[in-house]
Parts: sequence; structure tokens; C-alpha cells
Amino acid sequence: MSGSFLVDSHAHIQGEEFSDDIDGVIQRAKQAGVEKIVVVGGAGDLASNQRAVALARSHDGLFATVGMHPHDAKAVSEEELAQLRELAKDSKVVAIGETGLDFYYNHSPREIQMKIFRRFIGMARATELPLIVHDRDAHREIAELLLAEGERKLRGVIHCFTGDYQAAKAFLDLGFYISFSGIVTFKNAAPLREVAQKLPLDRIFVETDSPYLAPVPHRGKRNEPAFVRLVAETIASVREMPLEDLIHATSQNAHALFGI
Repeated sequence: MSGSFLVDSHAHIQGEEFSDDIDGVIQRAKQAGVEKIVVVGGAGDLASNQRAVALARSHDGLFATVGMHPHDAKAVSEEELAQLRELAKDSKVVAIGETGLDFYYNHSPREIQMKIFRRFIGMARATELPLIVHDRDAHREIAELLLAEGERKLRGVIHCFTGDYQAAKAFLDLGFYISFSGIVTFKNAAPLREVAQKLPLDRIFVETDSPYLAPVPHRGKRNEPAFVRLVAETIASVREMPLEDLIHATSQNAHALFGI
């Protein structure tokens, strides 16, 4: 690997899907050249965040985030927000999220999603941590919110990006990074590969979003951090650049944002 290593910038490996073989998952990641994994909180409840932090504490190379998925915005209480603020003080926590807007499923009312998103933006400011943003069919609304809330510069990444180049450019102009998941390997994702080809190399992340969205040829199976290598290979291929250079750039980008 010539000193370069992969970073899976977004994985939910603290859940029950991995409870039987988490050590094997981490070992397979290392064998694939993945030395750092960001374990993302916010998958349903406060306990998910607590498990993310506990897992990060127990393994070198693992880091955590705290937040709440927009699907669950309607269930977030003031008490939980206070507990998340406390949890964010842990030295292993490198970001606030995931948070954001999901206007595809609308499991929580849009106005409540926006209210909770603003609260997490405030938490990112207060903790001086970057944001991990979930964006599903809400490119314009998220960009407008980040712009309106960002009198003091916000930092962050749009995870699992699925938009077009115009949407990506709007986020880049706000100073955000763009992260690509296994979706970029899917047969019908040619427009997304074109976006990955066009973006500045110093603004790209790679992720798995494990256990979801396993890349080809594992599509439909449980995803895991080792498979982030397939995401990197696809992006390197469409950019017609050496894989080693893509790996180095994305790990440097993760270091720049998360300090890892």
C-alpha cells in the first residue's frame, strides 16, 4: 500500500447486524487496507450513539460520531439532545451526525426534521466539530439551511451523495466535502460516476454506509467496511487515475475534516 490506507468515513457497525462478528469485520477491513473507520451514531436512538462511542473507545483506528437520523427527528427529546451534547465531549467523537433531511420517505414531518437539523447544526458549532449530513431529495433545502445557519463557518461532509453536479457544486461552495458510497458502483449509477469524475480530488470521501448499500459484486448482501475499497476502485477508474493516489487523497481529506 506504500504507506497509504483507506478510511471508511461512514459506517453503522455498532448495530445487531455485526454483533456476532465485529472483530472479524474489523480484521477484514484491515486486510483490505482500511485502517480507520468512522462509526456513525444516529441510527434510531440514543443507545445507537452510545454503542458507537463505546465501540470506538475499544478499538484503535475506530472513531465515533453522535447525532440522530432525520427519520427519527420526531422522537428526539430535549433530554436526548442534552445527553448527546455530553456524549460529543468524548475524545473519540470526531463529528456531529448523522443529521439532515430526508424528503423521500418523510418518516418525520418536514418541519420537525428541519427543526432538529438546526439543533444539530448548533451542536456542531458549540462543539466545534464537523457535520455529517444526510440528504435525500432535499439538496436545495439543506444548502439553504447551511447557508442561513452558517454565519460562522460550518464544516462537514454530505454523506452517501446521490445528487447531480449542480447540487454537489452548491455544497462545495459552502465548504463541504462530498462522500460516495457503494451506490457509485451500481449499473444504473452512470450519472453519479460522472459527478465523481468531475469533483476536485481534495473534496472527495469514500464510505460504505454499512450495513447498507453494499457495492457490486456484493449488492444485496450485508455491507462492511472492507468493501469501501470497491468504492475507491470505481472512482479511481472513472477518474483514470492510480488507485493509490485516490486512496491517499481520500484519507488526507478525512484527516483534514475529522483530524484522524
